[in-house]
Amino acid sequence: MKTINKVSKSKNAYTSLASILFALGIFLFINSCDNNYVPKPRGYFRIDIPEKNYISLDTNFPYKFEYPDYAEIHPDKHSPNEPFWINLEFSQFHGILHISYKKINNNLIEYLEDSRTMVVKLIPKASSIDDELILNKKSNVFGLKYNINGIGAASPFQFFVTDSVNHFLRGALYFNVIPNNDSLAPVIDFIKEDIEHLIETFEWKSLPD
Repeated sequence: MKTINKVSKSKNAYTSLASILFALGIFLFINSCDNNYVPKPRGYFRIDIPEKNYISLDTNFPYKFEYPDYAEIHPDKHSPNEPFWINLEFSQFHGILHISYKKINNNLIEYLEDSRTMVVKLIPKASSIDDELILNKKSNVFGLKYNINGIGAASPFQFFVTDSVNHFLRGALYFNVIPNNDSLAPVIDFIKEDIEHLIETFEWKSLPD
C-alpha cells in the first residue's frame, strides 16, 4: 500500500512539473513576440508624375487650346458623325477627357440643360459638387466648371464653355478604373491643373465652311 502511494505521489509531481513547464513555454513564446506591432495603413500604387509641357491644338476645329504633351488626342470613335468631338487621353493614368462640341442654333438652353443633367446624374455617388464660373470676356468664353467630390464619383471634373451665340463645348473627365478617388487623388489633382490650363487658353475660331 505504501508503494502505491509513492507511485501516485510521483505521478502527481511529474504532472505538476509538466504543467509548469508548459505554462512557462507559452509565457516565453508570447513575450518573445513584438507587442508593439501596428498594422500598416493601406497603400496605393506609386504614381510617376510627368513634367508639365503644353502643346497648342490649333487645327481646322472651331476652337483651340493648349494641352499637356503627355496626353494624346483622338477622334471620338463612338461619334463618327461629330467631327469636332475628341478624346484627350491620359493613357499613363487610364484617364480620358471627353470633349464634345455643338454649333448653337437657337438651342443654347437645350445644351445647358443636357450639361446640367450629366452632372446631376453623379449626385448619388458624390459627397459634394462645387461649381465655379468661367468668365473670359477677352476670348468670349463663358461657362461653368464642376468639381465633383466623393470616393465613388465616376467623373471628378466636368465643364462647359460657350460664346452664347455660335459655339458650345463640354468636357468630362473619366477614368477607366473602378472609382476610388482617394487613391486617385494625386492624379485627379494633377490632371485638373492641366484642364484648368486648357480652359484658360481656350479660344473660339470661325466655323469651317
